[in-house]
Amino acid sequence: MTVTPLRMTRRGENRRISPVFLGITAVMLVSGWAVWTGYASDGGFAVFLFVVSGWLFSLCLHEYAHARTAWHSGDTSVEAKGYLTLNPLKYANAALSIVLPVIFVIMGGIGLPGGAVLIERHRIPGRVRHSLISAAGPLTNVLFAVALMLPFAFGVTDSWPQEFRAAFGFLALLQVTAAILNFLPIPGLDGYGVIEPWLSYEVRRQVQPFAPFGLLAVFGVLYIHSVNVKFFSAMYTVMTWFNVPDWLSGYGYFLFQFWKH
Repeated sequence: MTVTPLRMTRRGENRRISPVFLGITAVMLVSGWAVWTGYASDGGFAVFLFVVSGWLFSLCLHEYAHARTAWHSGDTSVEAKGYLTLNPLKYANAALSIVLPVIFVIMGGIGLPGGAVLIERHRIPGRVRHSLISAAGPLTNVLFAVALMLPFAFGVTDSWPQEFRAAFGFLALLQVTAAILNFLPIPGLDGYGVIEPWLSYEVRRQVQPFAPFGLLAVFGVLYIHSVNVKFFSAMYTVMTWFNVPDWLSGYGYFLFQFWKH
């Protein structure tokens, strides 16, 4: 008689929102308030906290989207692994899940996820489901980017404090870069995961050894000045579709790097 209630309790615990995620959300809200009101004497550090916590917030949603789609597709193991709790410490490599994406942002203002959830693919039937699982993460970044840019499109941000507008614009830029880069069909990125189920076994076997290096390779190429300039020019073009000024996110990145000024 007591077995079912105990199982229900565990199931509920494995789906309950993690205190870690709530803490990240709290830091994002408090630091955002500090930037908005100018409460912090050094606005740059407040911008740094707001952007980093906002970026980690989006990473949690990105990985949750992968896990939730996998759960609905047949891989119920993601629940026991804690992936449905939005806790980034539950990812395959918790250190890289948090540290690596922040390093990418600090070094180049580029939004690239570093976390990963382990999906037991053998539990999931059908190639379409596998593609949807891979696409779910970057689609979350797309939605987040649009949500951040719509206030600019409708002129809502015109009355906002300039530092907050800049931080908001920079956070939007990170989401745009994350969405676009993640959809590239490069091993190790979600874009390759979308097409991988449709490739032959031989092709997948030959490509598999390169998967661990795909993320670093993309960042390395983007660190080349000429490539970097063209890439960000394209990103700013996307953002101007939503009336986000091209200088604004750059100013947000400047504020974010508070240790330089």
